[in-house]
Formats: sequence, structure tokens, C-alpha cells
Amino acid sequence: MSTLARLADTIAARKDADPDSSWTAKLLAKGPEKCAEKFGEEAVEAIIEAVKGDRARLTSEAADVLYHLLVMLAARDVTLDAVLAELDRREGTSGIAEKAARK
Repeated sequence: MSTLARLADTIAARKDADPDSSWTAKLLAKGPEKCAEKFGEEAVEAIIEAVKGDRARLTSEAADVLYHLLVMLAARDVTLDAVLAELDRREGTSGIAEKAARK
């Protein structure tokens, strides 16, 4: 099992945990909108580090982005497996063709 899959499982397990005992449970208790807001904040921080060119800080912020993405997905009951299945479906399809098919 990959690190990302283990993290997704941990996040799912914390959905019903006491918010006073878990940062993940605290985020999830605030609702999907707050989880989305936090994901956005972390994404912006990653963008800033990418622009600055600080690889170590970008690595750290990217880890935060992945964590908060998984929390946001969990808040809406979207699993990592569902996202991976979508990526599998798109594999081998040109990005240009995939975007054109959305219209």
C-alpha cells in the first residue's frame, strides 16, 4: 500500500474521531467548505514556494497540499480510489483531447 493510500485510510478513520483529539477530525468537523478553504490556502503556499524556487519548502508545502486534498475529498465522501480510477480512465488520452471531450 502506498503512502498516499495509507494517509487516505487514516483520514477516513478519523472522520468519526473526537475533534479535540485529531487535527483531521477537527478539520472534517468544520465541514466541506472549511476543508476546501484550507486546501486552497495550502495550494497557494505551494505556488509561492514553486515561484521562489525553494525545493525543500516546495516539497513540504506539496505534502501539505496532498494531505489537505485528501481531507477535502473525505469531507465530500470522495475516495482516493475514485480519483485514481479517473486518472486510470484518462491514461493514454491527450490532455488536449480530454479537455475537448468535456465540452
